[in-house]
Amino acid sequence: MPKTKQEIESANKEYVKSFGNKGSLPMPPGRKFAVLTCMDARLDPAKFAGLVEGDAHVIRNAGGRASDDAIRSLVISHKLLGTAEWYVIHHTDCGMETFTSEVMGDLLSQSLATSSVDETGWFNNVKEGGTEEGKYINWLTIEDLAHSVTQDVMRIKSSSMVPGDIPVYGYIYDTKSGELIEVSAASEAGRTNK
Repeated sequence: MPKTKQEIESANKEYVKSFGNKGSLPMPPGRKFAVLTCMDARLDPAKFAGLVEGDAHVIRNAGGRASDDAIRSLVISHKLLGTAEWYVIHHTDCGMETFTSEVMGDLLSQSLATSSVDETGWFNNVKEGGTEEGKYINWLTIEDLAHSVTQDVMRIKSSSMVPGDIPVYGYIYDTKSGELIEVSAASEAGRTNK
């Protein structure tokens, strides 16, 4: 068995021992909000937002972007589970700032193996077995963090499936300090339309 698999299973056994009455938590989040943030392993939304099990929905993807699937999850979060406010949180030193959709498409066209990066940019160590399919995807890369947060808040608010009375706030998480920095333009764009 791979080491990581063993570690996960062992950690789960320890978690089960102290699980207590968490099995009786209700399905709707107790604090009635949802967070859309990046999948970056350095971000722990439970810690930076003071969450425990049952508090909030946390939706994660590469960059914390307002993709179709993220909006789908937010709509379900509100429509079926009662969240009443949402937070879009991008972060400093994000990998999504290190490439473009064109770069990703080119890398995938050469190979499906993991790529490497150095001071000159991303490159493939293996150049076989690629696909052209990656050239037809918008990878939602990031050029400017404040702009991307604002764009995502605006995209969420402009969806016809999102009620106008749900506020959407925009933040940047600083990976060096742990601080959440509000993007005022994003939060202004995300205010309620009552």
